[in-house]
Amino acid sequence: MPAQADSGSVSLLAYYALLLAAVFIWPTWRLWRRERINGFVLPSDDTAEGVIGIWFKGLIGSVGVLAAALALGVSPDALGRLPWAEGRVAQLAGWALLAISLAWMVVAQHGMGRSWRIGIDQQQQGPLVRAGLFALSRNPIFLGLRLNLLGLFLVSPNAVTLAIALLGEALMQVQVRLEEAHLGREFGENYAAYRRAVRRWV
Repeated sequence: MPAQADSGSVSLLAYYALLLAAVFIWPTWRLWRRERINGFVLPSDDTAEGVIGIWFKGLIGSVGVLAAALALGVSPDALGRLPWAEGRVAQLAGWALLAISLAWMVVAQHGMGRSWRIGIDQQQQGPLVRAGLFALSRNPIFLGLRLNLLGLFLVSPNAVTLAIALLGEALMQVQVRLEEAHLGREFGENYAAYRRAVRRWV
């Protein structure tokens, strides 16, 4: 029988439900309502982006399953507990990263406006966004996701969250390069100038 979940595990599940709604579902629905543009263009085919897309969906699902399992009282020992990464300071730092990354991603997503997409849109590419957080980082949403997965690991340090963080890092490193190549083809010298002016991450 699973142990009774603590309040932190329940809070983690609520947090990821909020993140999913605020960062992915709401902006995608808002774009469709205002512009009749489908912002979810992540493929599931045999292309490089399609393979990345399949793994990304699995990664998001894994985070949801993990958060639900912890909320239901699954013991960290069953997930490969990592005592060397535990500690009150680390856990507080993890929660801080979760809060900061959520706020950061919401602001970055809002700044994208009609250019918001989940994946690479080959049909209806929006304008190149260079203002707001995009003046500090060419990939602020992916940067927020990287910090988020690090925060998840610090809040619940175990083999599963470590694997999720490492897999997420690998997927995002590949995806940003696919997106940069696409934007370079779409915007030419404008994007080249943007790349020279703003770093990939920060």
